[in-house]
Amino acid sequence: MSEKNKLIPGLPSGFEDRWNKTLILKKRLLKVIENNFIRYGFDPLETPSFEIAENIGSFLAEDDNNPMSDVFSFNDGEKNITLRYDLSSPLARFVAQNNQELPSIYKRYAIQNVFRNEKSGNARFREFTQADCDIVGNVNPAQANAELCNLVASTLIECGLKKDQFTINVSNRKIIQGLIQDLKIPTNKEIKVMRAIDKLDKPDFGIKGVEDLLKKERKDKSGAIIKGADLNDDQVSKILNFLKIKDLKKLKQDFKNPITKEGIKELEDLFEVLDFGNYSELVKTNFTIVRGLAYYDGFCIETNLNFKTTNYKGKKIDIGSVCSGGQYNKLISRFKGVDIPGTGVSIGVDRLLFAMSQINQIQLDDQKPVIVCVMDEKYLKSYYEILDILRKNNINSEIFLDSKKNLGKQLTYANKRGCPIAVICGENEFKDSKITLKNLLGIKGEDNQITFSKENLVNEIKKFI
Repeated sequence: MSEKNKLIPGLPSGFEDRWNKTLILKKRLLKVIENNFIRYGFDPLETPSFEIAENIGSFLAEDDNNPMSDVFSFNDGEKNITLRYDLSSPLARFVAQNNQELPSIYKRYAIQNVFRNEKSGNARFREFTQADCDIVGNVNPAQANAELCNLVASTLIECGLKKDQFTINVSNRKIIQGLIQDLKIPTNKEIKVMRAIDKLDKPDFGIKGVEDLLKKERKDKSGAIIKGADLNDDQVSKILNFLKIKDLKKLKQDFKNPITKEGIKELEDLFEVLDFGNYSELVKTNFTIVRGLAYYDGFCIETNLNFKTTNYKGKKIDIGSVCSGGQYNKLISRFKGVDIPGTGVSIGVDRLLFAMSQINQIQLDDQKPVIVCVMDEKYLKSYYEILDILRKNNINSEIFLDSKKNLGKQLTYANKRGCPIAVICGENEFKDSKITLKNLLGIKGEDNQITFSKENLVNEIKKFI
């Protein structure tokens, strides 16, 4: 291949390689999250990356002119198939398929990658890992939703966040649905209004952004035009006034619509159950949370960090919710024709990782291997005997894989890898049944090398790691 035609390595926007400490931290978070999900009684489920496109559903998209604009779809002969957008649609399909075999209350968790064909940036990715927990079946909603709030709080604390570093915000979609009904907003505009309100706390939106989306259109920073709900000034004014209300008491006093009152009562019941647990002080009401997806119809939850992070350009940013979800009573009926209620939460693992990699609160178990240097090829069998002793004693270790390289090059490799110790044994050591260790993390200039009897190998190494 000529110089001119050589490929330039790179990735499409919204996709990332993860390695070294970042990946080690992610794996630790995943382990903590999964262990906590299991502790709360959830069973694992794994579904394929692809679903039949019509099962994913155009209800996910924000673009009315192109309902499948937010997903990656491909033609698979007779049917279109789509990379999963979230883990809720596959769950709905799975429950509809296997309902007879599942318990009456099905508690499942899933930790898998999802794919979104949307604008990326500031901890928004086009492929990312979600960790979902859902409760499907006829349950007491207050108990189920309180259980999810407790799960979110305990999981984030187990991940290494402090209680004052995040807030769990809850609301109920029925509250705003009652207001929409009072304002006589047509059904075909309802989801646009919901999505506009839901963006209030999103980066670069605020009240002005919501107002624009409730009116004719909004122009974003790039100059792109987003079509609005096209409400009249009176409707917009009343919605914006509603957004200023912060507590249930004031809401109860000012709004008498039966649907709104139902939503308020469900929130009151939720807080009553939350008081039986250990995390009620971390859960706050925020009536602007309505969730952008159309299938939510009651309880809503979004969890926000109480600190800013830094993007790749060094700018302080608010990355938005790290865990969100809500109640859906009709998602599964799309397949079954029978309503099976469900409620769930989803942790954005990569967004959480993005934030936690910056606050340095977690001690990572990143034990680099001890390296066994190869001084003389004729002793290769003896070097592998040393390696075997180390591994049998659960000591991370490797042997240098090119016996033709001199010791200097082997130690250069070990330093670049971050190896803490080098085992250096030549003819004299093997003749006397001795082992020499070099402390590669020691202070330069000091004597960082010791020689001892072979039988003390494990004990001596454990002094350094």
